[in-house]
Amino acid sequence: MKIQQYMRVAAILGSVLAITAQAEIAGVQFSAEMVSRGPDASPSTGKMYVGDGRIRIEMTQEGREIVRINDQNRRIEWILFPDQKNYLERSAPEGDVAPAPLPTPSAETNPCEGLQGVNCRRAGEEEVAGRAAVKWEMTVTHEGKTLTGAQWIDVQRGLPLKYLMPNGQSMELHMLGTETIDGRGVEKWEMTTVIPNQQPIRTFQWYDPELKLSVREEFPGGHVRELDKIQIGAQPDDLFNVPAGYTRLEMPPVEPGQ
Repeated sequence: MKIQQYMRVAAILGSVLAITAQAEIAGVQFSAEMVSRGPDASPSTGKMYVGDGRIRIEMTQEGREIVRINDQNRRIEWILFPDQKNYLERSAPEGDVAPAPLPTPSAETNPCEGLQGVNCRRAGEEEVAGRAAVKWEMTVTHEGKTLTGAQWIDVQRGLPLKYLMPNGQSMELHMLGTETIDGRGVEKWEMTTVIPNQQPIRTFQWYDPELKLSVREEFPGGHVRELDKIQIGAQPDDLFNVPAGYTRLEMPPVEPGQ
């Protein structure tokens, strides 16, 4: 397999990490099976291991087993190809300062922090679907025009409950109740997204308060993505290192102007 193919497969695998974006915030170590299925396709499965600032994802992509390890403590990432015993490595530039630990989600955290050209102003507290929320007004200047929007952050969970975009697009989360999935108490939420001149899009999420992430998502058309067989506990260090005997692949040089 050519290096370009390795890179393409790695990029596809990268999207899987989205479901674990908040896992490290919770500070809970666990393992789980990942399942994705739809009405017209066979289920795809994988494994996830969340350690102390480290995540390991095991999947089969395009018929090949692939492992992705992200270590925020060392600011390094590996893509392993077990069938050929080689790997890609990505690391932060030398001298770069290690990032601070991710903060616990909070309604008082400025949602515009780190975004260039976007400003947020705390505009008080309001209720959204019966839940207390902090409202943040957003402004951005584009082609000489000032555009405005707003976002409401849940006081209890730190989740975005609602937003209004300058183009008229909106989203609102509504908690439907509590359920039990795989023996764990979770909250069921409905997300309604409205795009001008289109039918509203409704998705469902099951949020695990202990893990601080959605362990199940249902999308229009019958597509489902979920975590099964969640096991809480410390994860072995050897899961987050390149095994002995693997060969490092050299990244292709970056062409001038790219």
